[in-house]
Amino acid sequence: MGLTSRALEYVVLVTAVLCVVLTVWLWPLLAGRGLLPVLGRFVSIGVTQLAIVCALALGVNSAYEFYGSWDELLGRNEQAPAPVIRHSGRDVTAGVRGGLVQAAGPQGLDRVPGLPTGPPEKAGRVESVRIMGRRTRVVNPAFVYLPPQYFQRQFRRQRFPVVVAISGYPGGIINLAQYLRVPQTAGRLISRNAMPPTVVVMVRPTIAPPRDTECVDVPGGPQAETFFTKDLPDALKSTYRVGHDPSAWGALGYSSGGTCALQLAMRNPHVYTAAAAFSADYRVRDDLTTGRLFGSGPRAAQRQREHDLFWRLAHRPVPRISVLVASSKRGEGGYPDTMRFVRAAKPPMSVDSLILPRGSHHFTTWRQEITPAMKWMGTTLTFPQDVAPRPHKNGRPAS
Repeated sequence: MGLTSRALEYVVLVTAVLCVVLTVWLWPLLAGRGLLPVLGRFVSIGVTQLAIVCALALGVNSAYEFYGSWDELLGRNEQAPAPVIRHSGRDVTAGVRGGLVQAAGPQGLDRVPGLPTGPPEKAGRVESVRIMGRRTRVVNPAFVYLPPQYFQRQFRRQRFPVVVAISGYPGGIINLAQYLRVPQTAGRLISRNAMPPTVVVMVRPTIAPPRDTECVDVPGGPQAETFFTKDLPDALKSTYRVGHDPSAWGALGYSSGGTCALQLAMRNPHVYTAAAAFSADYRVRDDLTTGRLFGSGPRAAQRQREHDLFWRLAHRPVPRISVLVASSKRGEGGYPDTMRFVRAAKPPMSVDSLILPRGSHHFTTWRQEITPAMKWMGTTLTFPQDVAPRPHKNGRPAS
């Protein structure tokens, strides 16, 4: 059974309940004095506690997706392959072995309601994959939503804009599908012509769980920014028909994922030209979950300043990007910083805001923001004008 499978959760939960019942039932028999009764009590308490802890750990991992497989939990991650493979002009799925995007198990996707069903050319499709980092050599889980047009004959050479949706920390990609309902929202808007056909890639902000890497290239550590700005785009472009120009690429996220989206666009406008952020922070700081993100020594303070968006607006050239920030007047502590960011922005950067009268740092608030944010992405990103190459007779694309 897989680490994130529902069957494993049920088995461990039932085992924990049985251990509690048996401990209560057998306790009178273990109440005597002597070595064996004492050992029996220790074993009973130990096994029961272990079963309860395992059940809780599986539940937390299922909700927040710290680890997606037994290999990841045990540190047996695959090494990312070096070559970028070419694909034909046909509909390319993630089932190609040895590429930078590889098919994965459900990763909890089988528990999410409202996903596309039926022929993909009518309903679209959500794929469960692993993104292989060619430079960072990490393996990150992802879901990829492909709109119906991706599979339709008249669009067979068309490239599509991309929205990289980033979850919060410690949440995982399942939260984007199950609670924020990103692919369901995209499918609904596209079917109503309220958003152009768009590929949506759902990822988590950390590349080294359980550490919170905050989309930062850590000196001597995980290279999260490199993954999001080089490895991820390269992997998607090598596998799917997505736009190659930065004007077709945007990042969206909530909480830490929103912070990441802003950082990626403001620091890398040659990769992402749009960012939508819900309940984001505008600075990246060290804490217990991140460890030392900026290293030590005299350059650490400057590295940290480079990830302070207020400092960047005052001391660095303003990037030509579009940004949407969302917050609530009541219930969210980040509202003052959000308005400060809006006031500090200046051309050529454009900033829009989505401010609720009240809200909280929770999905009940973010679900109110996801539909207008996806519509905003649809009007902000440029639909690619380039087309995928025609395949040769042997199935390979023309160069």
